[in-house]
Amino acid sequence: MSTALPAVLPAATLADDTEETDVLVIGFGIAGGCAALEAARSGARVILLERAAVYGGTSAMSGGHFYLGGGTAVQEATGHADSADEMYKYLVAVSEEPEPDKIRVFCDDSVEHFNWVEALGFEFERSYFPGKAVIQPNTEGLMFTGNEKVYPYRDAAVPAPRGHKVPVPGDTGGTQMVMDLLNERLTEAGVEVRYETGATNLVVQDDAVIGVAWKKFTETGAIRAKAVIVAAGGFVMNPDMVAENTPALGEKLFVLGNTYDDGLGLRLGRSVGAQLKFMDEPFITAPFYPPSQLVTGIVVNKDGKRFVAEDSYHSRTSYHVMHQPEQKAYLIVDSVHIEHPSMPLCPFIDGWETVEEMETALGIPAGNLVETLGSYNKHAHDGVDPEFHKHPDWIAPQDTGPWGAYDLTLGKALYAGFTLGGMRCTKDGQVQTEDGSIITGLYAAGACAANIAQTGASYASGTQLAEGSYFGRRAGRHAAGLTD
Repeated sequence: MSTALPAVLPAATLADDTEETDVLVIGFGIAGGCAALEAARSGARVILLERAAVYGGTSAMSGGHFYLGGGTAVQEATGHADSADEMYKYLVAVSEEPEPDKIRVFCDDSVEHFNWVEALGFEFERSYFPGKAVIQPNTEGLMFTGNEKVYPYRDAAVPAPRGHKVPVPGDTGGTQMVMDLLNERLTEAGVEVRYETGATNLVVQDDAVIGVAWKKFTETGAIRAKAVIVAAGGFVMNPDMVAENTPALGEKLFVLGNTYDDGLGLRLGRSVGAQLKFMDEPFITAPFYPPSQLVTGIVVNKDGKRFVAEDSYHSRTSYHVMHQPEQKAYLIVDSVHIEHPSMPLCPFIDGWETVEEMETALGIPAGNLVETLGSYNKHAHDGVDPEFHKHPDWIAPQDTGPWGAYDLTLGKALYAGFTLGGMRCTKDGQVQTEDGSIITGLYAAGACAANIAQTGASYASGTQLAEGSYFGRRAGRHAAGLTD
């Protein structure tokens, strides 16, 4: 695949009888679908182009987490106090380059957005899952899916669980139900969806985007539009873009995406001057839990040194693994706390009667792991972790032999990942250049926009579905405002 930018077409190339619409949306995932629906409900005529033969995109492949808070009905029903202010403080603290205006509206509108999502035609279960897991094992409606209880973030804001899961069991496809409902609402709103039709170029007049060129098999054409919203996914399936921007995703990883996550939407934006942000930031993870009691163990690098609090959200832990020497890491657990995962992404290496034997087998310099484990155990007996401040819920001495080790090393553990880079844009999705100027008529949403999801270290499960749907809605409403 290519990293080349599509040619920009001048408006003069369009025929006089070129088809026209108010708002044109590129991509029918969660962001594009929500953008199209809000634009149509705002009175705009909307055409939605989707390259695939069906709707859903990568959104439909996810387990169905929406990161929402501020006092949702599920939080209230399960006794978890939260506020927009505490949610705001947390997201600002965890963000690499926080954009306060975006985070503020996202948090202030979170309860309203929760209600809007449910109004598509379902309800999140009013129940809570207390364990440490990648996703709720059944249909529980709420769990912690980020680093809210992890130091130093728990000191920056009062922790609250915000991972709202669609009531579908399992860890894949949960969002398909939401996409099915979203499709029904789009039909009711009169949105025209054209499948197997992909945008190929943006059309520009006087530095404003006024339409797109499209292709369907061998047929080509163009559509004039007062606003174009690009919601065409990330670039994880484009090896050339991955190699150029975030090469770690191309090394021994299982990539999470669909065929059309080839970066075309980002290249369309860049072709007219959009600034791309966080292009070198991937989401990479290989969770070593559940079972959650494995979190009581310690994670060390090839030198036998701890480097991250083990209770971190799994992509934060993985982020730090990627920055260790040779990207080697091991989870060490004693015989009291070891429990083999049912689906181990991080393989079990072996067990040893002594820590010294484990050091030798793992190639850790003599004495290093003995010292690290001894220090951890000494403080764990007092329920504290002065080095990395692991939450007391997950502190337990690992001093009963034999000891076992799981391999968190890249290439040994099954790491999976996707891209986080997107176009710079305002809180209403208006695409911006490097100097902050707005590109008139162009919007971005979902994986094509740089909003709340910035780095793997700061990510929380449900961020992309929540911000994609929320900021997609904002883009749709704002774009509809450009219509007559």
